[in-house]
Amino acid sequence: MKICTRLLAVAAALLAVNVALAQAPAGSTGQCKDGTYTTAPSKKGACRGHKGVQTWYAANAAPAAAPAATKSAAPAAAPNAMTAMTPAPAKNSRQSAASMQQAAGGGPGMVWVNTASKVYHCPGTKYYGKTKEGKYMSEADAKASGARPDHGNACTK
Repeated sequence: MKICTRLLAVAAALLAVNVALAQAPAGSTGQCKDGTYTTAPSKKGACRGHKGVQTWYAANAAPAAAPAATKSAAPAAAPNAMTAMTPAPAKNSRQSAASMQQAAGGGPGMVWVNTASKVYHCPGTKYYGKTKEGKYMSEADAKASGARPDHGNACTK
């Protein structure tokens, strides 16, 4: 009976890891403890400022082949092939906004509003579509909802 219980526990753990991997964006090499994903080539510094690495997907900390960034509005597909990867915790590390994937959506005339700080970002700027919490809307709607432009620089003059 003990063996059956242990096998069931191992199977449940493997299923949980596979479910977590299936939900990761394409090209992700790890998941941070705050729920964001990283595409950093190594664990060192991958989740700095995000409470550290929760799960590392890249085998042997080798650089992952990240797909080329596209300007399409389609969301990234989940990885289709699972390989044996062991999760490993890492030191507290930070992910830069430049390496974060842009949220799907947006387009001409749309700004990204950080709903936590009530600051909106213009297309082509560092944090456009890349903050933890936010949504796309027109600049007029952003101003009407009480958001202010990033560093006081409005998108339209």
